[in-house]
Amino acid sequence: MSDTVAKDGVSNGVANGVATGEVIPVDNIRLTGLRIFAHHGVLDFERENGQEFIIDLEIVIDLAPAASSDDVTKTIHYGELAEAIYAAVQENTVDLIETVAERVAAIALGYERAVRTTVTIHKPSAPITVPFGDVSVTITRGRAPHPSA
Repeated sequence: MSDTVAKDGVSNGVANGVATGEVIPVDNIRLTGLRIFAHHGVLDFERENGQEFIIDLEIVIDLAPAASSDDVTKTIHYGELAEAIYAAVQENTVDLIETVAERVAAIALGYERAVRTTVTIHKPSAPITVPFGDVSVTITRGRAPHPSA
C-alpha cells in the first residue's frame, strides 16, 4: 500500500494510486522486547522446560486525540497492553509461534482505536541444530473496514 502522508501525519486515503476517500492514521505505538517465559513448542521438552519468547508489537492508531487532550483514555495504555499480552502468552500452551502471534494481534486489535497491528514473535532458543541468531515470525493484521452508511 502506498499511502501518501499529509502534513498533519494522516494518510490522504490513496492506496496504490486510487483515492479511497478514507483518512487513515499513520501514527504508531510500539512495544518492543517484551520478554515472556512460556511453554510453547512442538517438542515435548519445549513444553516441559519452557523458554523465553520475545515480542515486538506495533499498533497503527490515530494519536492526535490523545495528544491534543493529554487524555490516556484516548490512546492505548501500553502498560495495560503489555500486561494483557504477557498473561495471554503464558496461558494456553500451543505448538506454533504463528499461533502466539495471532493471539497477540487479536489482543491489540481488541482495542477500539487500533487500526492495524504488526506482531513479531522471536524464539531465540528454538531447538535448531545449527548455529543461528534468532528465529521469528511476523504477521500484520488489520481491522475489517466499516461498511458505508
